[in-house]
Amino acid sequence: MSVALRRRWLAAAGTAAALALVVGCTSNTPEAEDTGAAQAPAAAATGNDEPGDKVVIGFSAPAADHGWMGSITKSAVAEAAKYSDVELVQAEATNDVNLQISQIEQFINDGVDAIVLLPFDGAALTEVAIKAMQAGIVVVNVDREFEDPDAARTTILGDNYGMGVSAGAYICGELGGNADAKVAEIAGIDSLPLTQDRSRGFSDALSACGLEVSNRVAADFTVQGGEAAAANLLQAAPQLDAIWNHDDDQGVGVMAAIENAGRDEFIMVGGAGSKNVMEAIKADDSVLKATVIYPSTQAADGIKLARLLVQGKSMSDLVEVEVPRTIQLYAPVVTKENVDQYLPTAFES
Repeated sequence: MSVALRRRWLAAAGTAAALALVVGCTSNTPEAEDTGAAQAPAAAATGNDEPGDKVVIGFSAPAADHGWMGSITKSAVAEAAKYSDVELVQAEATNDVNLQISQIEQFINDGVDAIVLLPFDGAALTEVAIKAMQAGIVVVNVDREFEDPDAARTTILGDNYGMGVSAGAYICGELGGNADAKVAEIAGIDSLPLTQDRSRGFSDALSACGLEVSNRVAADFTVQGGEAAAANLLQAAPQLDAIWNHDDDQGVGVMAAIENAGRDEFIMVGGAGSKNVMEAIKADDSVLKATVIYPSTQAADGIKLARLLVQGKSMSDLVEVEVPRTIQLYAPVVTKENVDQYLPTAFES
């Protein structure tokens, strides 16, 4: 087991209340000590949120066909509204790749300053994103990576592999070294790299404590798909000790199948961090004991970074004078002990 994986295992298994890493874009200037030294000009203390040159940002994302994606768009729009110097041009949400490509081409023709783009298909949107960059438009790639790193100035990602590691480490800690424990997995869409990364992280974390996935099914990130997949799983596995469900939206269906089957002998860990799952964790009256965050604030962070990039600013909490090339957000475990920290930013399934 690598040093990094071992550290993550110890952190998630031993301290489920670990805080999420927050990447800040505004100044955290402490109060100046009375040392007699000359103080910085007042303008420097206002931070990156001080109004600057106007920034026109084009925003495009897939259709809000589940809670997490809906929260992506909602949080991006809300973030843009906080800045008097930001004009957000929002394209119609779509799962049509060709339509999304035409949206980016329209942004290019309109001469926007920046584009924040969560592509329905990262590979398919790579070429038009490169075209935007070559036109001098700042492109911020969100969640689903382009095939070419030159297609974006910066990329904001969740940690899919880390989600699996966090879920597996929590289960390892909860099962107390029971080498005979039966652990099941309800994945999302198996053809997606993000699902593959989550499953790989989960398997790696379980193997670190001598466990493995005994039963696995895949759903499709929908309530209906989650219920069908979970029903098949429960029928095939008469005894389980733990389940990890990759996605809290499909988890609504998973929980319906569990209740219909009258099963409660196992613990369940969710994925993504929906409000209804967090409330169930807080109530502590079901098999749901934890969930693993996959932030729905990624596009909102994209809006902040696009503004900084166009205005020539850096991230004030970093020494680096440029906005980083890639930002990957943390995947903490949410339990009854720390759920109140995360409820305010949870999305509705």
